[in-house]
Parts: sequence; C-alpha cells; structure tokens
Amino acid sequence: MGRSVEEKVEEYYKSYLDKLDIRHFGKTEVINQDIYEALRTAKSKSGGSGINYPDIQLLLQDRYTRRLPVMIEAKGGKNKLEKLDKEGEIIQVTTYPSDSREGAKNPHKKGDPNYSTIKNYAVNGALHYGKAILEYSNFDEVLIIGINGTTLKNGSISDPERKAYYISKKNNYVPKHVVALDDSWELFKKNNIDHLFAILDKLSLTDAEIERLTLKTEADLEKQIKTIHQAIYDDDNLKTMLSTNEKLYLFSGLIMAGLKTDGAPRLEVNELRSSDKSALNDGHIILNHIQVFLEARNADSAKIEMIMSLLDSVFKKNGLNQPHNGESAIKKIYRDISNNIIPLLESNLHLDFTGKILNSLSDWVSIDNDQANDVVLTPRYITKMMAILTRTNKDSYVWDLAMGSAGFLVSAMDLMIKDAKQKIQDEQELKNKIKNIKEQQILGIEILGNIYILAVLNMILMGDGSSNMLNGNSHELYENQNFPANVFLLNPPYSAPGKGFNFVEEALSKMQKGYAAILIQENAGSGNGLPFTKRILKNNTLEASIHMPGDIFGGKASVQAAIYVFKVNQPHDPDNLVTFIDMSEDGYTRQNRKKSSQEVNLRDTDHAKERYAEVEAIVLNKKSKTDYYTEANGKVIKDAISLEGNDWTFRQHQKIDITPNEQDFKDTVAEYLSWKVSKLLKGGGTDE
Repeated sequence: MGRSVEEKVEEYYKSYLDKLDIRHFGKTEVINQDIYEALRTAKSKSGGSGINYPDIQLLLQDRYTRRLPVMIEAKGGKNKLEKLDKEGEIIQVTTYPSDSREGAKNPHKKGDPNYSTIKNYAVNGALHYGKAILEYSNFDEVLIIGINGTTLKNGSISDPERKAYYISKKNNYVPKHVVALDDSWELFKKNNIDHLFAILDKLSLTDAEIERLTLKTEADLEKQIKTIHQAIYDDDNLKTMLSTNEKLYLFSGLIMAGLKTDGAPRLEVNELRSSDKSALNDGHIILNHIQVFLEARNADSAKIEMIMSLLDSVFKKNGLNQPHNGESAIKKIYRDISNNIIPLLESNLHLDFTGKILNSLSDWVSIDNDQANDVVLTPRYITKMMAILTRTNKDSYVWDLAMGSAGFLVSAMDLMIKDAKQKIQDEQELKNKIKNIKEQQILGIEILGNIYILAVLNMILMGDGSSNMLNGNSHELYENQNFPANVFLLNPPYSAPGKGFNFVEEALSKMQKGYAAILIQENAGSGNGLPFTKRILKNNTLEASIHMPGDIFGGKASVQAAIYVFKVNQPHDPDNLVTFIDMSEDGYTRQNRKKSSQEVNLRDTDHAKERYAEVEAIVLNKKSKTDYYTEANGKVIKDAISLEGNDWTFRQHQKIDITPNEQDFKDTVAEYLSWKVSKLLKGGGTDE
C-alpha cells in the first residue's frame, strides 16, 4: 500500500468535490494569506521548520462574514484513517520512550518529541494543520477531515473512508466529531452552508468533557512547572541566585511576556538575542514586553507600577542575562515556558493557574514568612464547592479578604460567567454582563506583595486586568470600598485572632444579605474561634458544618479543616437545625507532594465528584442522586447549636451508641469459638 494508493485517495475525493461543484485547492495553492502564514509558521508534520501542505483545502463562507477553513489529509493504507489513545483522543506529538539505536535513520534521545503519528495517520495529520490555523491565524474555528482507502479497483479507490472533526477556540481545541460529514459532503454546497454552521454551533463541550479537560490541563501544568523548577534547582548558579519569591516573579513575568493578547504580540524565543549589553539583554526585552502586555490587558497604572517594580530587579540580574555557550539563562527558561506552559494557559478554562505555580514552588522551599501568613493553596474542587454552597450566580458580588492567589475568586467567576451564558441570550448583553462580572462584581485583598502578583496574573490570564484586586491590609482597605457583597469566600490565615474568624466577623458585618463559606481550622468552631464565633451568631445563621479530610492540603499544612456555611444578616435561632456532615472520606486519594513520585497527586478513587455533588445538594436542600452521606449511616447529623459559638464541629454532635446489640453478641461468640477450635487443632488446652 504505497504512495500510489494515497494519490488515488486524493484523486477520488477531489473528483467527489468536483461533482458537488465545490471549489477546492491543492497542496501548494494559497487559499488565504492568513492561513498560508499560519501553516508556514507552525512546525511541520515532522516537527521541523518546513511548511505544512494539506492535501486538499477548502474555505467555506456563509451569506455574512463567517468563514470556515477545511483541512483535508489523505493516506492510503489499512487502519491509517486515525489513531486514538486509550482515552479515545486523537494522538498528536508524543515522546520517544528510549534512545534510538546507533545508526538509526531517525536518531533521537529518550524524551524527544515524536511526530510519527501525525505523519502516518490522516485525521492526526489534519488535526495538526487545524491547530496550526487556530494558533497562528485569526480564525477561531476549523474543520479537519481525514480520508483514506486501501484497495484499487479499475484504477480507482474501491473502499474510501473519511472522518470529520470540528475544532474551535470556544471548545478549547477539543475535536468534536461531525457525524453528518462522514457520510456526505453535501453540506459543503453553498445553499447548505447555513445548515452546516447550525450543526457546528451545537457542538459544545459537555460539563463532563470540560471537567476532564480541566483536570488534565491542571495535571499537565503542574508537571511542566515542576520539570522547569527542577532544572533551575539543579543549576548551582541559579539555585543560589534566586529566592523563592524571585522564582515566583520570574515565572509570572515570563508567562506574561509569552501570552498573546490584542494589541500586544507574544514574545517569540528568537527575539531574545542573549546580548551582554544591559540595554539590549534578554531581561530588558522581557520587561518591555510585560509592560506592553499589561497595558494591552487594561491593567490600571497602579497595578502596572507595582508589578514592574517587583519584576525589575529579578530580570536585571547579571547572572540571568550573562550568556553561557551563547545563550542566557533567561532565554533557556523562557523557551521551556513558551513550549510547555504557555499552550496550557491559552484556553478559556477558568483555573487557578498561578496557584499551581505557588504550590509547585512551595513544595521545594517555604515561601518567605509562609508560617506566619499561612500561604496555602485551597484545592480548586473545594473552592468550586464553596462557591456553589454560597449560591453564587451571575448577579453575585463576591469578595475574599485574604485571597492568596485568588483561587476562590477564580472559581466564583467561572460559575458567574457560566450562569450568565445560560440565562442571557442576547450576544451584546452577555458580553456586557461578563465584562461587568470581571470588573465590578469581585473584590480581593491580599497583604503579601509576592502572592498578590499571582492573584493579578490569575485575573489577567482570564482576560481582565482591571478587576478589584487590592494589595494591603484588608482591615484598612475594605473600609473605603463601596462593594455590595452578597457572597463571602475565605480561607483565612489561621495565625490570626480567632484562627482567622476576626476576618469573618468584620466581613459579615459589612454585608446586608447573602451567604458565606469559610474553610478554617475546625477547632475554631469548638472554642478556639472565640469571642468572634459567639458574636457572629448574633447577626448570622450557621447553616452547615462540614468536616473535611485531614490531608486536603497535600502535606503543605497539617491542620484539620472544616467548612462553615452562614446565611448573612439573619440572627441564629437556637431552635434552627444545623446540617453537620462528615466528609472525611471524600473519594479522593492524595499523596504528599514532597514525597510522592507520582505525577498526579490527587486521584478520584471512589466517586469523589459524585460525593461533592451530594454534599452540595444536602446543604442546598436539594434531592441527592447518591447516598454516600446520610443520617442513617451517621455521616449526616441535623442538630441545634447553642449561641455560645463553641459547638460547631461534627464530632461534638456525634452520638456514639455503646449499648451491645444482638449482632455484637453473635460476633463475640463467633470469635471465641474460632479461637477455641484453633487451640484444639494445635493440640493445646483451652484452660477451662
């Protein structure tokens, strides 16, 4: 099955397009300059710098201005249509598992990128072209089609096969199968284009697909950050040159320089010349790009000034800019970030990306003063649940007065935008609402400058540079804020008065309505949060107390935490029943980050997603789809509390029945008889 079969496959489908009277283009034809430049800029199917040549190209257009490129790749051989991985995803670049043999035609080292699947399979090659167009052109969507055949009959292909996928930026580059195009290309006709576009517009990611993509992106991001930090750690010069704070600034700055944004092209690796002249060195070039990037993202002048002052001294370090073997350390690190981290960030997933940077670096060495300031990343699945428990929606006003890297605000913003998309049909109204959510409906305050920069970067990564992110003492700053908060989310510094409940009391006193969810050291609710907890009940109702797993912080903090949920500005009635939930078994298995050799430190081993959904339903008084936590099995308790603020924990309301029952008697007798038989079989007495 050689080249001639592939050529005949190509001829067959070109003839098919001719019969449908559909204009098509060959390998070397330029259908659009933007597409041509994108295919020329991207790496070739072999991973080199050669231009990409799709076998057949189309450019579809509706009655208005919507245009859709179609990239078609042909192969000629058995099982050469597409190759999927075990998860059913189209394989792209992989890595070689070992070094090549001496004298091999394609020499490589273990870990080198392997493009063989892209070269050898039709759909896989077409996807490579499609991603190149999305990444390097102004097109936001593209169709990719693989065509194949194996058998010639009378000089023509007798077993043609094809498979089509739609990929778009809105779907985070995830291919969606277009079943209708596997059977017929009639939809490519001019009078059918509107119907085709209607089909494509319905191909959106499901919630399950988004969650899978989110988890995969998070795991990949954390892995890549650790790999780059390991390289820095192994370099004796860099290891001693950069403090942990400076590593945070270095990562943050290089990411900002590498991101694309309207009005500010991303910094290409080849723009760094590793000059030893201070005005031309790589650090100077990167600082200029960061300044332009921040301005293009509409960051206010105060944010820009603060960020640039934090980054300036790091990027001007001689050791980072001095060329070694013709290349500066900054350029070397930036190449890794540009190739391995930036692609993960350029999506519309709302993730606490910078929290991953913080956690990955703090695995190696403590953040400056982190013991005093309790710098601990709250896992995303917990920030998401807490945002749901506080009834966060498109009209919420959410604040966090000890925001860290803004993980709570990221999760809340994600829920707010999703709710807006579901409820607002008018495109302009939706656009205005999302802008208002980002700029007016969140407020975060962080006292540590080194962590504050991560929060700002988080919001910038989501397309906004003008959100209410404040640096300073929250006790002073929010006094001047006219912010109508109705959702309060917090993981306070546990070293603060009342284990951090001083923040809670102050914040709730400023709210007229809404809900609050606090992740805090659990014993703050059993007396260690006094006098704040007692005073809080005078104006707020405790609705739920959730006992969390002891290892939710993955070894970073060894505290037993609980989530306390409040209804704001409604005094607690001592006859109210509070919902206590024992969530110590949440379905996740965790490894200590510092000791684990596994790439993924969090694994869903027992229906974790369903368990979290069930707890959300219980607290929100909705019907649960599962029954992991019930009053019958003792995992849920409905009980009243006093107004003293010292009986909020699950264990304080747990009733342990020590009265023996019939089953206890049977078990004891069975154990005794088993022991007696064992003794007799061994020839020993029973001493009775």
